[in-house]
Amino acid sequence: MSLLALSLISIVPILTIMFFLVILNWPASRAMPVALVVTAALALFVWGTDGNVVAGAAFNGVITALEVIFIVFGAVLLLNTVKESGAINTIRRGFTSISPDRRIQAIIIAWLFGAFIEGAAGYGTPAAVAAPLLVAIGFPAMAAVMVALIIQSTPVSFGAVGTPIQIGVNTGLTDQPLVLSSLQGTGMNYAEYLMYITSNVAMIHAIVGMLIPLFVVATLTRFFGPNKSFREGLKVWKFALFAGISFTLPYYIIGVLLGPEFPSLLGALVALLIVVPAAKKGLFMPKDEVFDFAPRSHWEEDWFGKLNHEPEREEGSQRSISMGMSWLPYILVAGLLVASRTVEPLTAALKAPALVFENTFGSGITTTSTPLFLPGFVFIVVSVLTFFLHKMNTKTYTAAWKNSFKTAVSAGVALIFAVPMIKIFLNTSLAADKVNAATEYLAGQNMPLILAESVSIVAGDFWPIAAPAVGALGAFIAGSNTFSNMMFSLFQFGAAGNIGLDVQQSGIVVALQAVGGAAGNMICVHNVVAASATVGLIGKEGALIRRVLLPMTYYLLAAGFLGMAIIHGTINVWLIIYAVIVIAYLARLMTAKNGLTTAAVR
Repeated sequence: MSLLALSLISIVPILTIMFFLVILNWPASRAMPVALVVTAALALFVWGTDGNVVAGAAFNGVITALEVIFIVFGAVLLLNTVKESGAINTIRRGFTSISPDRRIQAIIIAWLFGAFIEGAAGYGTPAAVAAPLLVAIGFPAMAAVMVALIIQSTPVSFGAVGTPIQIGVNTGLTDQPLVLSSLQGTGMNYAEYLMYITSNVAMIHAIVGMLIPLFVVATLTRFFGPNKSFREGLKVWKFALFAGISFTLPYYIIGVLLGPEFPSLLGALVALLIVVPAAKKGLFMPKDEVFDFAPRSHWEEDWFGKLNHEPEREEGSQRSISMGMSWLPYILVAGLLVASRTVEPLTAALKAPALVFENTFGSGITTTSTPLFLPGFVFIVVSVLTFFLHKMNTKTYTAAWKNSFKTAVSAGVALIFAVPMIKIFLNTSLAADKVNAATEYLAGQNMPLILAESVSIVAGDFWPIAAPAVGALGAFIAGSNTFSNMMFSLFQFGAAGNIGLDVQQSGIVVALQAVGGAAGNMICVHNVVAASATVGLIGKEGALIRRVLLPMTYYLLAAGFLGMAIIHGTINVWLIIYAVIVIAYLARLMTAKNGLTTAAVR
């Protein structure tokens, strides 16, 4: 088969997801089984992948799905625990005392607190923590999930204490002859080169990401405000930009000086210490208005999740818990997540009880799970501690467990099909008899790599602009910035060399891969499903993906144009193009009463 034919086959699983999930608006629980069957059939009968490999990949996907469900269960359990104890009422009053403005609350909880949790844990944990917390203080479930997904961008490349770089990019490039030979004569060893890539990832994210809080508030008011207007969100542009820079500036400095482990974690902590006091004093906020949602009776039915429908329990609502004690569970979560990722003896102890399934079905695929190392285990431990700290009774705590179990099961229906589909897609291996003389070099490659090969040929010298989109594609498929980087980093390095870029310029292209992979987390199917499940919002995944496509598109284009400017040194040309795009886009939001066109919204 030709490269064109192979590329068309490779894109069918992605088009299947987009068609049923986004266009037809099917729930993921219906769309993903169809995508699984289509992908498995293509792998077996068209791609020529061995049946045992497909079976091994599907089994690996089932185990991964169970891990995600475990994380969802733990996150929901923690929320239900603080709800049942009455602590959530104190937390709600605390955020109101900072600012009653929903735009400000979204920035502080999703952008800053979410970034801190991302830096500590990764695994989509920020959305699982921030979305239920936003719902608990009065946000519609769909709005809460949407803003939690949008911030799954800037902090992600340095999430889980730097895993997407330390494991993702490093695994993709380390000990590769092409990389090592290219470094000869440059004066850099591999460790220095990885640090060079890290610095560029931090720089690009810092520049592009400082506007993400603005996108958070603009999309919030456009889709969920009483007036359905972007302009209501943009009215807090001073505070949004202040919050953006307060995070991205220390984030960049830490990335350059300390490496990939701590930019998101420490950058968010510094920003919280700056932004929260400023918010309490009303700095950079409009003085004449406070944005709030319409009364619940005017909310659209799609906005509601199960958590929105749950009334406050009388016992919990009558109890008085101090602010410090109310926040203690989340402080414990953050502390334990950081300790479990940075204190080697604790890390080793939590990883030791591992479930290992070697060479499943003779596929060569080994599946390993370390349940005690997953964030879900930390959530459960803190929930149990909260039972004692908040002096809860057994009846209300049992109710928290039962409700959390039901929520996790509802999420599992979609995840148990979605993740195996992804794993099969990643583990396809093109049979030698499926290629011709012109494409024999592609034998043994999986579908994502062949898609990337096609994009690189089409993009040519403009490859740096397309590079972030390939990273996003990898994250959308694999559900992880780390796996996207593992899969595509070497390919990106090679593609850069093919268009005549030197080793340092190629490192910037690899950085663009990492940035794009982070942005792709906004629309990653299992992230969307998992975050939705934590607030009881089931079957609305397509609507959520449509709402976050604009912020993701901004991120990819802005990163690509900046990368082109840095690589070619034509800052005046490419930076002007980038600035014109951003200014034109913001002007469009400012002047449009209804923002997006009807076709784009539907």
